Amino acid sequence: MSKTILVVDDKESLRTMVKSYLTQEGFRVVTAANGRDALFVAREEKPDLILLDLMMPEMGGYEFMRTHSREADTPTIILTAKLEESDKVLGLELGADDYVTKPFSMRELTARIRAVLRRAGKTPPEAEVLRARDVVLDRNSRTVQVGSRLLTNLTPSEFDLLAALMSVPGRVYSRADLLELLQGVSFEGYERTIDVHVRNLRTKLEPDPANPTYIETVYGVGYRFAAEKHRD
Repeated sequence: MSKTILVVDDKESLRTMVKSYLTQEGFRVVTAANGRDALFVAREEKPDLILLDLMMPEMGGYEFMRTHSREADTPTIILTAKLEESDKVLGLELGADDYVTKPFSMRELTARIRAVLRRAGKTPPEAEVLRARDVVLDRNSRTVQVGSRLLTNLTPSEFDLLAALMSVPGRVYSRADLLELLQGVSFEGYERTIDVHVRNLRTKLEPDPANPTYIETVYGVGYRFAAEKHRD
């Protein structure tokens, strides 16, 4: 299931930009224009992480954090144009997990979101044996069996890529997601290496690599492990 991110900022253009980018990265995004509205949205949506501007009308970021912290312990990243060290320190003292100073890179923001979610323990523990369709993957023995066929020629990257996709069948992973899962961090310009790994993995896994039924391409987004077999 996609993580829900609440974006709180009084600038509609920024909310739209961040929502569009994070949605492409596989997140579910909800928004609010000020702290007061954000309290209602947070109560309804129960986000996994909050991106919070500090300077907003009606209720600013500091007041929101004071109020929301009495209701929930949600990881928070501050979005601020302020450069003073005291503003950043106060935000962290009020419970923020990280901060990003405007203007910021969307790739940097996405990397920080993923890092905070990892530290907050928002990702489930890895299962030792994964089963999806007729594929069984054993992390301990590093083996993959497809029906009665044992795959013995997977590279470490191909094995880890398959494990990532099988961990949540049906979930769409962006190339950046997969690269970070494989390498621990995503670098611009290297995401297309995932396409090579997928192509090689399909050659070994799929009965007909030209018409894959296990690893599906979601055009414009990334890849997923098909939860169900295709029917004629």
